[in-house]
Parts: sequence; C-alpha cells; structure tokens
Amino acid sequence: MSVTASDIKALRERTGAGMLDCKNALAEHEGNFDAALEDLRKKGLAKAAKRGDRAVSEGVVASYIHAGGTIGAMVELDCETDFVARNEDFVSFARDLAMHIAAAAPLYVTEEDVPEADREAELSVLANQESDKDKPEEVRAKIAEGRIGKWLDEVVLLRQKHVNADRYEGRTIEVLRAELSAKTGENVIIKRFARFAVGS
Repeated sequence: MSVTASDIKALRERTGAGMLDCKNALAEHEGNFDAALEDLRKKGLAKAAKRGDRAVSEGVVASYIHAGGTIGAMVELDCETDFVARNEDFVSFARDLAMHIAAAAPLYVTEEDVPEADREAELSVLANQESDKDKPEEVRAKIAEGRIGKWLDEVVLLRQKHVNADRYEGRTIEVLRAELSAKTGENVIIKRFARFAVGS
C-alpha cells in the first residue's frame, strides 16, 4: 500500500503528531491507517507518562448544566502553560469532562483518592453477598477482590469509560487525558470536580 498525503493529514488530525511521525508510522505499517494510529497513540501515551511529574500551574474550570437545570458539574483541568489552557482541544475536553461527570456521577478523581475505609466497606459488602454464602470464605474473598475492580470502574473518574461511547470509542477518561497530554505536549491533570443534583 502507498502512503498518501490525505492519509498523513488525517492521521495528524487524529493524533496531533508531527507530519514526519505520521508519514513514518504509515510507511512502517505499509499504509495501514488503523495500525499507524494505534502505534502513534502508544508512542504518544508513553511520552505523556514521562511528563507526569512536570508542574501544572495553568488550566481552566469548565461547567455543564443538564437540560432542565437539575444536574450540573464543574471540573478543574490543569496544564503547564496558558497557551495550552486556551487551546480549543483542551477547552473542549474540559467541557466534555464536565458533561461526563454530570452523567456518570464519579466519586473520586483517581484510585489513590478512594479512602481506605470506603474501599474496606465496599469489600466487606462484596464479600458477604447472599449469592456467595455457600462458598468457602477464601473463595468469597477472591470473588470480592474481583468485584472491587468493577466498583472502582464505576466510582473513579479516570477509570470510567466516557459516556459518549460513539465519539470516544469506549476509551476511559484516563486514556483520553493521556491522549490530550500527548497531543498538547504538556502534563494534563484533572485536579478536582464537583457534581450537583437537585434533591441529593
């Protein structure tokens, strides 16, 4: 397969990678767009992980109010420079994140934010479910450990799949955050959020 200029342009738009990187990825994968996209994503995520310790002192606060005005959310998304904080991709991600938070109702940003007492309480509930009463205690404990991962997927923002599954292809908030970091070349951090619902 030959590498076309339109493929290079499309790959650049999807990944934010440089033209030469896109051309090389397509050439390496013999024009296979999906393979080149996956390759660039992996390289970008690896670079983004290295940026994780860099200081963030700029960013935006984005909000979302659901139609009817009964649910809303605010989120602080931080980066390293005001140039990136004003970038349309960055601002758009912050808005999408606020909408996701309003819809998905996470309780914590990261897994490390989950208090040990909350984790232990959930583990206790999961280990003592009625359907598992006839199983030995050590088996129940293993089942509960497996279920705690699913619970974390529900309550930890970074582990949640974005609610707009069609647009984001089932990717988690952490993957989307890392992709934005790779695209902008800066450390991007979801600092905090607040969700409001009438009557709760």
